[in-house]
Amino acid sequence: QVQLVESGGGLVQAGGSLRLSCVASASIASISSMGWYRQVPGKQRELVASITTGSKIKWYANFVKGRFAISGDDAKNTVTLQMNSLKVEDTAVYYCQMRGQSTYWGQGTQVTVSS
Repeated sequence: QVQLVESGGGLVQAGGSLRLSCVASASIASISSMGWYRQVPGKQRELVASITTGSKIKWYANFVKGRFAISGDDAKNTVTLQMNSLKVEDTAVYYCQMRGQSTYWGQGTQVTVSS
């Protein structure tokens, strides 16, 4: 069973930066896209950013455009999210996802932004 392991979450002051990383425990064949989602209690999980393999097309939610940057390496089965100019409203549990023949999720990493 492939697992996605996330790291890099934590507590940061508003305006600060964090870098989230995600790596698969085993090789995933035919990855088509990788992404990061976030969820706060009582709300649905929402897509933050994604990147397609091959063409490396990136997509960002409006609320993170210009502040976050996603990068991925499908050969190494890794995806990262550089988060700059963090806001209090970015506080959430962040999950990585990789889509291949199946969809895989990380366990989530808490990001807390204080004012």
